[in-house]
Amino acid sequence: MKITVLNDIKGLEARVSASPETVKGYVDAGHAVTVVKGAGAAANFADALYKDAGATIATTNTIAVKNADLVMSINGGSEKLVGAMKKGAGITGVLSPTDNPKYAAACAKAGVTAYALDYIPRISRAQSMDVLSSQSNLAGYRAVVEAGSIYGRAFPMMMTAAGTIAPAKTFIMGVGVAGLQAIATARRLGAVTTATDVRPATKEQVGSLGAKFIAVENEEFKEAETAGGYAKQMSAEYQALQAELTAKHIAKQDIVITTALIPGRAAPVLVTKAMVDSMKPGSVLVDLAVERGGNVEGAKAGEIVTTKNGVHIVGHLNWPSRMAGDSSSLFARNLKNLLPLMTGEDGSYAPDWDDEIIQGCALTKDGAVVHERLKGDA
Repeated sequence: MKITVLNDIKGLEARVSASPETVKGYVDAGHAVTVVKGAGAAANFADALYKDAGATIATTNTIAVKNADLVMSINGGSEKLVGAMKKGAGITGVLSPTDNPKYAAACAKAGVTAYALDYIPRISRAQSMDVLSSQSNLAGYRAVVEAGSIYGRAFPMMMTAAGTIAPAKTFIMGVGVAGLQAIATARRLGAVTTATDVRPATKEQVGSLGAKFIAVENEEFKEAETAGGYAKQMSAEYQALQAELTAKHIAKQDIVITTALIPGRAAPVLVTKAMVDSMKPGSVLVDLAVERGGNVEGAKAGEIVTTKNGVHIVGHLNWPSRMAGDSSSLFARNLKNLLPLMTGEDGSYAPDWDDEIIQGCALTKDGAVVHERLKGDA
């Protein structure tokens, strides 16, 4: 198989979809790998490291994709780039299909099979291929570290000859992968940590990390999780009760990190302006959902907003790219674990169309948009 690794570095994107380690594994397995010049630079993977791993270095993305059987990327590149690929080839990436249906249409027109890594089924067998989880894990960690640097005070309680410093109070809203890592990180740093989520199963997870669970635990709460493990949209009545409890709790917090996202929808507002106004000067809110509208009222994508009462609302985008080396390494391993499902017994590019993972993430096939979620947009 001929594999091409795109140079995805642009704007806030600093990651690369293959590391020198995974490239070496591909080459050792008999694949020919081309890496576009500078693809790993922002992740501190120099071109020389890819060369040493057995890759060929190409000058541009357009040149590199022309003869590729499979193109690996972070976000799929552009519609124009897909048009430069050969018919029958495949391309992988976090493609955000419902936000960008034109991309899938362009792949279908070019006869290219697009694999949306963000659509990989969340089943046990696919955990090692789950890029959303690997990247969210690092985002949760980084959110706590950056919140601490902006907060400017200590996390743990410190008893000194000059007096005692009280521990920071940290509240995590949304206990998915990012939230769990944020809880674990805040606890390791010594903060008094609380967390909330509408999914009942998360209460035990929060407790296992040494944090306290905060939620309105009524009958609706007990059934607030889909079969796929995602949070359901809650009723207005429940949201009002939860908001009242949350408002009282947030007023006492030093750091709040919000991570709540519902697939295919705008992020729910969890922290209102009134809640922000109730917080102490110097407090920090980190909104990990800002790219989908945000959980915090007043958050601005790509900015740190400081309110009149001195509360800092952090709206950084692309958190995984703020740790490009580690996030690229994990992304690359996820792709390496997926590759066998696209490889024939002779090492050729041959996706296994009988496999539910391939079926779940493939957007296009044989010149047509095939994914159920996108057929109406084709």
